[in-house]
Amino acid sequence: MPEADTRTGEKKFYEDIPMKTPGFFLKGSNALDWGMKNRLARIFNPETGKTVMLAIDHGYFQGPTTGLERVDLNIVPLIPYADALMLTRGILRTTIPPASTKPIVMRASGGPSILKELSNEEIAVDIEDAIRMNVAALAIQVFIGGEFETRSVHNMTRLVDMGLRYGIPVLAVTAVGKEMTRDAKYFRLACRICAELGAQFVKTYYVPEGFETVTASCPVPIVMAGGKKIPVKDALTMAYNAVQQGAAGVDMGRNIFQSEAPIAMLKAVKGIVHKNMKPEEAYELYQSWKNEKQG
Repeated sequence: MPEADTRTGEKKFYEDIPMKTPGFFLKGSNALDWGMKNRLARIFNPETGKTVMLAIDHGYFQGPTTGLERVDLNIVPLIPYADALMLTRGILRTTIPPASTKPIVMRASGGPSILKELSNEEIAVDIEDAIRMNVAALAIQVFIGGEFETRSVHNMTRLVDMGLRYGIPVLAVTAVGKEMTRDAKYFRLACRICAELGAQFVKTYYVPEGFETVTASCPVPIVMAGGKKIPVKDALTMAYNAVQQGAAGVDMGRNIFQSEAPIAMLKAVKGIVHKNMKPEEAYELYQSWKNEKQG
């Protein structure tokens, strides 16, 4: 039997101090359950409200992408420098060290390869497997305007329903078809639809004109997609502009793992996202870190 509380001193209930009910630091997330908030707080730094995710899920539709031929050799050394990893369950099980404590955003959609119509996706992960793998979030592609738009939206809403049952947030990834115009009007449409139908956060591309209207009109956090490989300074400038215009971080892949110095690039991007470094300063640090490694 536990011992009784026998202390004779007066108990302190602090009757004159009302109990605080703090809000959650992420936009649109205050009404979520505790477990879902906790998972989001692993992905997004509570001090800055932002994240630098490392996207390495490209192989699920295009095979061994340049820079991802050997995830064990090229990516595992980068893990300590990222805030979160976005990947598939196959790579997670086969290659990522279980001792890693980095939060996992696991790709949950799939089906067609680059040889077929990409919007013809299905949910490709069972929620129970996501729970077994202790993921922080599930990611799914949404093809607004694509041939199989309705299917992809329905995939997302089904995943959101499953995630709500078990406290796992869903990242909706806005996909852009070859024939679509990449402008703020399209991304306002795509991001708002994803948020309206329940996604807890959204990944979308940066556009130089009107991106602030995309983030302002989306009631949940937006994470900027890194997109295709571009020059280092351009990638850093894009990340800076996106964050300054309301993005809650970035999810970069090729602009990190295809760079000449991936660790230096990750550190430079984190400086921009979490420390508000200007692109010029981050680029100088990137060059310095890159030269240190080569020296």
